[in-house]
Amino acid sequence: MSKRHSAKHKLDRRMGENIWGRPKSPVNKREYGPGQHGQRRKGKMSDFGIQLRAKQKLKGYYGDITEKQFKRSYEDASRMKGDTGQNLIGLLEMRLDMIVYRAKFAPTIFAARQLVNHGHVRVNGEKCNIGSRRIKVGEEVSLSTKAQEMALVMEAQSLSERDIPDYVVPDGASKITFTRVPQLDEVPYPVKMEPNLVVEFYSR
Repeated sequence: MSKRHSAKHKLDRRMGENIWGRPKSPVNKREYGPGQHGQRRKGKMSDFGIQLRAKQKLKGYYGDITEKQFKRSYEDASRMKGDTGQNLIGLLEMRLDMIVYRAKFAPTIFAARQLVNHGHVRVNGEKCNIGSRRIKVGEEVSLSTKAQEMALVMEAQSLSERDIPDYVVPDGASKITFTRVPQLDEVPYPVKMEPNLVVEFYSR
């Protein structure tokens, strides 16, 4: 479970970007950071600062997952063949809570994780309440009958601010199939993500 129970938009303001593309983000009104020093003119950021910021932004986008989980994903990505940054994005997109979010079963990644934690999500027909579970290509993710009638789910499915990506194929309103691991340029991020900087951060 994510430790962020409130003030989800604080991350947006700290980054100065609307990282989830939500219409209610405070960054839409004021781009400076939170707190009394938020409007101070910022000095030039060091390479370490740029890398750290890229890591915080990517980690925050995926529901502010724990540092331990995020680093484990990086380590798994670095052991795989190919580009580590691309591999990292692929592994993060394979998370069950992220697929529930991508399928528009929940309005936010935090709500998606809660839906999974409360046992409302099925993987190949079996109940699964572990948001970090990696979904394999070809596996089906669906909602329980109770979840299909939730106001939260209905609200998410009516949102016009984001679309279901090509690698998540709907089968009716409450079931999807994960068809392939996406490349970085296929992932519908509202802001620019730089996994290469995250790789540099961890490989220092």
